[in-house]
Amino acid sequence: METKVTNDPVVAIAGVTGAVGAEFIATMDRRGFRVGKLKALASARSAGNTLDFRGQRIVIEELTEHSFAGVDIALFSAGGGISRRFAPIAVKAGAVVVDNSSAFRMDPDVPLVIPEINAGRIRDHKGIIANPNCAAITALVPLWPIHKANRIRRLILSTYQAASGGGAAAMEELAESTRASLNGETHEPKVLPHPYAFNLFSHNTPIDPATGYNEEETKVIQETRKIFEDERIAVGVTCVRVPVLRAHCEAITFECERPITEAEVREILSGAPGVKIVDDRVRNYFPMPIDASGQDDVLVGRIRRDLSDPTGHSISMFVAADQLLKGAALNAIQIAELLPQRVMA
Repeated sequence: METKVTNDPVVAIAGVTGAVGAEFIATMDRRGFRVGKLKALASARSAGNTLDFRGQRIVIEELTEHSFAGVDIALFSAGGGISRRFAPIAVKAGAVVVDNSSAFRMDPDVPLVIPEINAGRIRDHKGIIANPNCAAITALVPLWPIHKANRIRRLILSTYQAASGGGAAAMEELAESTRASLNGETHEPKVLPHPYAFNLFSHNTPIDPATGYNEEETKVIQETRKIFEDERIAVGVTCVRVPVLRAHCEAITFECERPITEAEVREILSGAPGVKIVDDRVRNYFPMPIDASGQDDVLVGRIRRDLSDPTGHSISMFVAADQLLKGAALNAIQIAELLPQRVMA
């Protein structure tokens, strides 16, 4: 048999039927990511269904211990439990795993990567590279260039997190509960712990009884320090689920080591990768989920001096980013694009 030499990787997507799985495929297409072969993996109930990929009908396979033979890159977005079970199997089979769950993020042997910040860490991987938490990505992409210019020593965040962060089921629950509410009907929540339509509530991850912080907030604190490689940075965060389909927003106030002005922040961010300034005071037009949805960039606006800090070290701003794109699928594909290509028989 003739040997075919190609640099196009065999790519597996674990969790292909979920909201992020669909964005993996759409993002690969939009960015022209080369794929020699796609393996679509999901639970047994989805096996046998098909999906379209570049003019081909791909049959979805059940995710098993044997799914990763011949796979070069495995994109995981099927939850932490699935990642902990199957990612090491994929690595043993020869794949590089880019994992979208929290399973490996704080493992000291696993790079936690936002390409605009620490792409160089990709080369340190031992088979697994972790995609950060979506709320962390949204904040850190615009904060990093500021941190490089004038170290951020304290950071206060309040997040407004969309249904997409809870997956396709949470998005559907928001749509169904909103229809029911508008029709004067009762809708019993099944995915989230509280009524979702026209409501907001503390992020639906468990609360640490000792600290009062939920898991989402703890992730943001820990991941900020790991990605910035700065254990001294003080981080306070409150994470809230809001009735928006996709695109997270965050109110951010940061304190730098040296005085910093609005003009300096604008100049820094105007050339920052992955950032778009949307800051029109005259029209009262600033970052919104409706504008961030479908966008690759993090939108940044409401850039202003923090009046509670008379020393001039602090700035407040408001950001928005598509949770399914930069907060998940896009960031993972950017990591995959930076992996060295292989020569395959």
